[in-house]
Formats: sequence, structure tokens, C-alpha cells
Amino acid sequence: MEPRDVSFPPKDEQLRSDVSTLGALVGEVVAEQCGAELFDHVEAVRRAAIERRQGEDNRLADVLSEVPPGQLRALVRAFTEYFHLVNLTEIVHRVRRRRDYQREADRPQPESLADVVGQVVAAGVDWPALERQLCTMVYEPVFTAHPTESVRRTILEKEQEIVRLLLQRIDPDRSPVDERRILDQIRALVTSAWQTNLHPHVRQTVADEMEHVLFYLTDVIYRVVPAFYDELRDALKPHFPQQSEDLRMPVMLRFGSWVGGDMDGNPNVGAHTIRETLAQHRRWIIERYLQDVHALARALSQSIREVDVASSVMHRLERYERLFPDVAASVPDRLQDMPYRRLLTLVAARLEATLADADDAYHSGAEFANDLQLIRSSLEENRGRHAGMAAVRRLQQRARTFGFHLATLDFRQDSLVHRQAVAALLGDSGWMKRDAETRTEVLTRVLEETGPLEYGRSKSLEATLDVFRAVAEGRTAYGTNAIGLAIISMTQGADDVLSVLLLAREAGLADENGQIPLDVSPLLETVDDLNAGPEIFEALLTNPVYARHLAARDRRQIVMIGYSDSNKDGGIVAARWALRQAEENIVAVGDDHGIEMGFFHGRGGTVSRGGGNTRAAIAAAPAGSVSRYLRVTEQGEVIHRKYAFRDIALRNLEQSASAMLLAEFRPPSEDPDQHRWQEIMALIATESRRSYRALVHETPEFVDYFRSATPIDVIERLGLGSRPASRRSGQGISNLRAIPWVFAWGQTRTGLPGIYGLGSGVEAAVARFGETALRLMLRASPLFSSMINDVEMVLAKSDRNISRAYSELAPEGARFVFERIDAEMSRTERWILALKQSGELLDDQPVLQRSIRLRNPYVDPMNFVQIRLLDEWRATDCKDDGLLATLFTTVNGIARGIQNTG
Repeated sequence: MEPRDVSFPPKDEQLRSDVSTLGALVGEVVAEQCGAELFDHVEAVRRAAIERRQGEDNRLADVLSEVPPGQLRALVRAFTEYFHLVNLTEIVHRVRRRRDYQREADRPQPESLADVVGQVVAAGVDWPALERQLCTMVYEPVFTAHPTESVRRTILEKEQEIVRLLLQRIDPDRSPVDERRILDQIRALVTSAWQTNLHPHVRQTVADEMEHVLFYLTDVIYRVVPAFYDELRDALKPHFPQQSEDLRMPVMLRFGSWVGGDMDGNPNVGAHTIRETLAQHRRWIIERYLQDVHALARALSQSIREVDVASSVMHRLERYERLFPDVAASVPDRLQDMPYRRLLTLVAARLEATLADADDAYHSGAEFANDLQLIRSSLEENRGRHAGMAAVRRLQQRARTFGFHLATLDFRQDSLVHRQAVAALLGDSGWMKRDAETRTEVLTRVLEETGPLEYGRSKSLEATLDVFRAVAEGRTAYGTNAIGLAIISMTQGADDVLSVLLLAREAGLADENGQIPLDVSPLLETVDDLNAGPEIFEALLTNPVYARHLAARDRRQIVMIGYSDSNKDGGIVAARWALRQAEENIVAVGDDHGIEMGFFHGRGGTVSRGGGNTRAAIAAAPAGSVSRYLRVTEQGEVIHRKYAFRDIALRNLEQSASAMLLAEFRPPSEDPDQHRWQEIMALIATESRRSYRALVHETPEFVDYFRSATPIDVIERLGLGSRPASRRSGQGISNLRAIPWVFAWGQTRTGLPGIYGLGSGVEAAVARFGETALRLMLRASPLFSSMINDVEMVLAKSDRNISRAYSELAPEGARFVFERIDAEMSRTERWILALKQSGELLDDQPVLQRSIRLRNPYVDPMNFVQIRLLDEWRATDCKDDGLLATLFTTVNGIARGIQNTG
């Protein structure tokens, strides 16, 4: 029984079929595993939820009350499993639609590389300009250290297999026997998953987080990187046939990670995890190379009796036979006339030696790539273009992308920790109380001196210095690309950056010229920090010590800008405006000093943490800020949504790269109303921040309301990541991490972090500038348009009636907070519909509208179960572990249903 207001156009009929088929399959599994009684309860609740949404009846609460307490967890699990499979069917449908486009040679998929290359060529971009852009642009997703959807690897592997089986159903020639076989296999996987606990019962360790991220890097991304470059070559070929053949594909994709390096507020991360992570990265990537090298050895069976082989290959073969005589002797006599196979067997031996840190190890990934290039050149010269060269090229592209480091490891620490370490290093007990300007002057003077400082022993100082020692060791052992940015959280002044240089120098990281081979990246997180950004960089770029540092770093400075804490601090509108202004003003400071400023975007999974449509965000960015270099964090359910499946991962990488191409070649804005749009946005941001802070930071009862009307106390016990829920001590909103903050509101279907303040800001702007002016700005300003669309999506996922039900959990004296939230949500919805001249939310995004409507009736029961259990659990002083276990299940189920955590 599907909601009647959910319609599927003809092109999506197969999606409807998949949803219906798998929904019935879930019912069969529930009945088999838990009995007919639970199945009947699930069906009754499902029907009541649909009727409630359709306005026919509101008996959902009564139907839920009939479910025995002992069956609530299984009931919630049933709805969770339904969402799990619906999410997979939508992924399969995206793959299906992609393949439909691929069958139509004259109609490339929108936002694909073929589509965008066609657009820029049609706009008059010639080959030299396009080649220059392709050879300089870099897109670098960075997987962060706190995934909020930490599904076990075994579940991820079952999901991949279910998707593979669903894709087999696309085949129109499959027989009824094939169909039964496919569905039987899917049912077996679903049943097995039902019998598996979705999350470990203990808090994750850093090693667990590493395994989670390595799954995506080595099982998915490793495989799609060559396909990305194939797509690019195919996109170029119709317009530049000869140039695309001759182009040596640049390294446009790089990947980074914070897992094992993110120490900010996490006592479980330090020098030991940096060392272990770097070693694991090398082990995993070399093991992947070994699989490919062995496969290549089997494929390249060319005989010297039948075809020539380049002398360079033969010389390399002779050299490696001397290095590994036992391996060379083990090659059977019948293979002695196959030089490629023999060489690759010895290449594998050298990779094994690298894993073992033996004397004959490769010194770098570049050496390995060079061996592959010898084979590729020989194949090109000897009629081997269609005799295995493509497979060699694919492995080359992987080697150039991943080296022996797999992913660049950033390391991050709170500026306060660095200040404390410097205080100990300098023996200055008053250091922490000195102003930033004084600290900068002292650090500059100390850094201009040569030689190590004499300092006393301090446990915390030694721990901090050991981090930099681990970084130095990692650069030496695994290559310069193994270590990424040194990120400083809560950067407030130039002294915070200079502190890193001093600590790095004292740990022995300086090179023979006394320079620190490290990119130091301040993280500007709050609205005030973003506003202070230009001043901080003016002080840095005019500092003689730091100027010399940047001169040795190719005169390039990377700035990390945080979406999460700026949003939590000032609300979504003020945060986005502050981010935009900071980018423009920091670029201007860099231009004044001849420094290229690049940005690392600390985006989270949800709209309120910088999530949302990446392509729209690129289009809304200031000119020149993202077209050559785009580095973004990927985390939580976003990692899973973007990178769990190969076709989807390829599509996301392609869309982001395409958006960067468009950003580079879009004409400069000549909108005569540009200044006016800025004036309107500044007012909306100011009024929005005032409204947001008045509620969140200035209403004394707000914290009590938040902690009682949301499941934050359950989320804090979930153990989803290795870090504590708060960065520093204290129960206030400011110290709470952004992930649990957003996660908790999302569970209640309130969406406050992604909504609050916009309505008040727009209302103030309409009063001053008029509604027509804002409608024009909505059409003309990518920044305002993307923000309105993102907030509209959050509103569509919200449900004010369910939010009201959660408000009943709050103390009576704090319930007025909900009325203020509800009034702002109503105001925001009213103005969005007015500006877009729409009848309902998401009328212009029917696919997303349908997806939310499809899910809503099935999320509602889990919300009401969660409300009931929160009340009961808190009545036990939060000590009933059985109730807590069921609450965990509701949190997971609601997150899957709304497809948002933190």
C-alpha cells in the first residue's frame, strides 16, 4: 500500500516495481524471522501511518499502543530494513538512468563530463585553454574522522551484492528462473543482514574508523579512478580527436583522510595513530597493486618469438633478476620467452619487498609507476595498443593517483593545545594570558633564531612534539604526499600559525635550509573567526618569518573554512554569507601580497553543516575560488551515499569536476544589480543571525529544551565515533560538536540548524527592498538561490506536528521554545513559497519531493516510538539498557528514513 500522493512518471516505473518487490520481500523476512503477530503489527502500523499522512484518519498512536513493548525493537527494525532497501533501489535507479543516457550517443547525461565539455567548447573555449585548465585543476575529497553512519563492513558488502543483483534485473531477456534466482539471493542477503547487528555494541576505535574509510577508498574509489579518466578522454574525443589521444592524463583527482590524524578533542588520536595509519595506508594500497600486477602478468603473455619488446624492458628485467634471483629462478621454463610476464612477476616481488621494508624495496610510488611506463611504451611501440595496453594504463593512473600513500593524511589539533605546548617550550607561565599580538612578536623573534631551544620536560609538550616527529617520519618513509595539511582548529590569530612552525622545527621537521616542509592551514570556524580571517592573513603575509615559509611553499596558502561551527554559531544564512565574504576578502589579501589562496571546505553531511548540492555550491562560490583547486570534506551518510557503489562514485566525481570546469569558463558577472544583491544579503544575514542567536545562545531555557526535547542523550551514548560528543568540557551549545547537534534535531524532524533565522531575515529584507527585488535576486544570485533551495529541502523533511510531540518531553517552563521554533519555520516556509511562487515545497524538484513523500509515512511511526521510549527511559534515570538498545534502533531507523545524520 503506497501513499496515493506519490506518483511515478513512466521513466521511473521500474523504480516503483523495485520498491514494491523489495517491500514485499521485507514483509516475508519479518514474518519468517519474527512471526505472524509482528508482521500483522507492522502492516497495521504501516496502514495507519499512510492514512495519517493522507488525512483520512489519525489512529497511528492507538495502533502503536497495541504493539507489545517486547516487539517494538523488531517493529522499528522492520521499518529500518524497508528504508535500507528503498535507498538501494534509488541507487540502482540512478545507475539505470545513467545507462539509458549512455545508450543515446547524441544526448549526454546532464552535468556529465561529455555534457560540460560540449558546453564550454560551444562557448568558444579552445584547446590550449581547456588543456591548461585540465592540467592544473585538482579535486580532492577528504574523508573525515567521524563517520556518523558507521555501518559494519559486512553490511556494506551485502549492500553492494544486493545492488549488483538488482542491476541484473534490468536485463529484459532474463527468464522467470533468473528472476526467482535473483530474488532468492536478495532474500538470503536481507535475512542475513537482519540477523546481523547493524552497529558494534562497543564504541568505535580509530582502527574501526580507518577500516570504514578504507572500504570506500580501496573497494570503490580505487576501481573507479581509471574509469573517470576514460570518461574524460571520451568527452574530449568528439571535439579534439588528436589532442585527446596525445594528452597524458593529468592527476586531477586526489584523496585525503583525517582518520588517525584528527586530534581535535580526541584523546584517542596522536602520534601513535598517525604512524599506524600511514603504515596501513601503504599496506592496503600495495596489496591492491599486487592484485593488479598479478592479473597483468597473466594477461601480458606476449612471446619474444612473436613480437618485439623494447630494450628498456629487457634491461629492467635483467636488473630485477639480479635483485630477486630466487623469484627469477622460480619462473617455469615454458614462460621464459614472455618478458612482460617475467618482469611483472619481479615487480610483484619488489612490491612485496616494499611491504616488508626490505633492502630491495621501491623507494617511492613513482619508481613503481616508472616500471609500468616502460611496459606501456614497449606495447605502444610494438603493436600492443590493443593487446593489454589499456590495462597497463589503468594501473598507471592508479599508481599516479595513490602512490604508496593511498590518501594524504591531514593532522588537526586545537589551537589551545599548541599554545599550551609553546608555553611549556618557552618556559613562560604567563603565555596563555598574553594577547595574540605579543605572542606573535615573541614567536617571530624565536623563529628567526637558529638552533633548538632549551626546554624542560613536560608530558603534554612531549606528546605534541611526538606528533610532529611522526609526521617527519611519515614524509621520509612514505613520500611527501603521505602528509597533507597541518590544520589548526579555532585559529584566532597569526600566533596560532607560527606556533605550528615552532613546534615542527623543535621536533626536527625542518629541512637542510631551515624551512618547514609543511602546509599550515588555519581553520576559521565561527562567524567571528571568518570575519576576522582577512585581518589574520594580513598579519601572516606581512610577517617576515611566514613570508619566507610561503616562498618555500610555492607562494600558496591553503585556508580551511568551517561550515559546521559557523552555522551552529550564527545560523545558516549568517554562516553562508560570512563564508562567502571571507573567501572574497581573503583572496583579495592574497592578491595584494602575490600569494595564491586556496580553500579547503569543511562541509558536513547536512545542509546546516555545509552539505547540499555540491554543484550549486561551486556555482555560488566567488569567481576564481574553486575552479583550479577544490578540497572538500566528506563524512557521515554522505560518504556512503556518494562512494558506496562504483557507478555512483564515478558520477559524483564526474559532476564535481564538471562543475569546476564550468566555474573556470563562466563569463564574469556583469549584473548591474550586483551591489544591491550584496546589500540585501547583508541585511538578511544580519537579521537572521540576530534571530538565531536570540533563541539558541541568549534564551536561558534553550539548553534545557534541547537536551529534553531531542534524543541528544541517546546519541551521546551511541558511540558512533571515537571522539567525545563535546570538543571541550561543558554542557553548553558552544562546546557541543556540530554533528550531534544537527543529528539530534534531525531525529525530531525539526531541522532547526538548517532553517532558523531565514524567515526573519527575508521578512526584514522584503520590508526594506520589496518582494519583487528578492524574487529577482533569487533568479540572479546563485548564492541566494542555492541557499533557498537547501533550506526548502530541510523544511520538506521536517514535520512540525512531530516536532510538537517531542516538545511535550521538555519541562513545562521551556516549552515556549518550541512555539518560537514553530513560528520561524512557518515564517520561513511562507516566504520561500512566496518568492518561488510555488504551491508546495519542492514543486520544482519533483524527484526529491517524491522521495520524501515516499518515506514520510514510514518514518512517522519510528518517531512516535522514540518519543514513547525516551519518556520511559528517562523515567528510569536513563539506566534501562533494554530501552536504550531499542532507542538506538529508532535513531538508526529515523536516520535511514530521512537520509540525514550529522
